[in-house]
Amino acid sequence: MSPLTASNLRSASLCALFLASCLSAGCAVVTIAGAAVGIAATGAGLAVDAAVGAVKLTGKAVGAAATAVLPDSE
Repeated sequence: MSPLTASNLRSASLCALFLASCLSAGCAVVTIAGAAVGIAATGAGLAVDAAVGAVKLTGKAVGAAATAVLPDSE
């Protein structure tokens, strides 16, 4: 191998290494963003579950109050 070819090979190797490190860092950012979206979706799901539970409890309380106040139809 001539010195010029070895230098070109070294430069190409360094360039490939740099590109690989940039691409892997991009993958990490995408992975972190994906995890953040997953956590946000889980948090939203828990908030909806809590709201549904609150509505169910309110409905039961209203039903119990109506049963206590209204006379029986029998």
